[in-house]
Amino acid sequence: MHKIIAILCLLSVLTACNDTSTLKIRVENPSNYDRQAEMIEIPVSALTDKIALTDEAPAYVVQNSNGETLPCQLTYNGFLIFQADVKAKDKAVYTITAGQAQAFAPKTYGRLIRERKDDFAWENEKVAFRIYGEPLAAIDGPSNGLDCWYKRTSELIIDKWYRDDIAGVLSYHEDHGEGMDDYKVGRSLGAGMMAPYVSDTLWLNENFVGQKLLEQGPLRVSFELTYRDIEVDGKTFGEKRLISLDAGSQLCKVTQIYDTQENIPVAAGIVKREGNDAILKNTLKNGITTLIYVEPFSTIADNVYIGMVFPSGLERIATDTYTVTNPVSLRDETFSHTLSVTTCSVGQPITYYTGFGWSKWGFPTANDFEQYIQRFAENIENPLIITYN
Repeated sequence: MHKIIAILCLLSVLTACNDTSTLKIRVENPSNYDRQAEMIEIPVSALTDKIALTDEAPAYVVQNSNGETLPCQLTYNGFLIFQADVKAKDKAVYTITAGQAQAFAPKTYGRLIRERKDDFAWENEKVAFRIYGEPLAAIDGPSNGLDCWYKRTSELIIDKWYRDDIAGVLSYHEDHGEGMDDYKVGRSLGAGMMAPYVSDTLWLNENFVGQKLLEQGPLRVSFELTYRDIEVDGKTFGEKRLISLDAGSQLCKVTQIYDTQENIPVAAGIVKREGNDAILKNTLKNGITTLIYVEPFSTIADNVYIGMVFPSGLERIATDTYTVTNPVSLRDETFSHTLSVTTCSVGQPITYYTGFGWSKWGFPTANDFEQYIQRFAENIENPLIITYN
């Protein structure tokens, strides 16, 4: 009898040692500052051998060391994501198990706005953006730049702003306590979109013609925009943009894809205003480059700062000015850009980050936003160290 009990105990120990229902995630912070609400990406392939999803427990559940369940999301490209808080030079442990699917309040959102000429708009609890669809070109002329919506509420407001504006109740061009759209794009790249920059000329495409929503929160919104083939200096190739926005971030992640058979110079551009603006550039030791454009002070919007981060660095900064005739209004319009120039190699998409800060929502001064961008870049340079147990 004692032998049977001993064998059963041994089997229990062996079973516990080979438990395939739990995965411990250890997150170490190499920085000398706290990392708060930083997005963790765990490949689903690392989970499948350890955690078996079943009909009774069909979803992954993430808990912190206090046993609190955290919002998480399975991404379209095969990751489980959640946000981690880790003190400076410290570590935190998270547990992933199988359990019931849970609903979390969304912190990101995006969709095609059919009711407003096919805008594509997206947001998190900090910022909002949009890019113009093809139907708008017949009314305003072509524009494939990035538009910023200055919001100052943690609520998701895209649907509300469009609904009220279309109904004539409240215009989103006026601040009614939640923010407003006061950023001017026109025939420019707006707040950081990219275009070929061949022969020191900016070759702008037109409005997107296809879109695909890839994921819809609660922690990340991602989508793909497709453009008509663009002709550049007598050569034609395709263009796509993959864009995502994480909860808590001021910056979108942009992956620019050109279907070209040769390397081409390209530039991410920020539309430059006339006078009283400023450009701030910084390069970290591993080549990560940041660029901040300080918009001229506006009596309507106050202070706005456009920020970009290039993990692979840049070749140079340039300024470009051109005049185009709007095909709808037939008026000549002049635009200038601050351009971040690099090379797009054959078969190699370019990934960078762009977004903004607003004096009325988290960034009273340009220095405050500069510190945010610097920290964003430092986090890329010194990623959190993730190990599995």
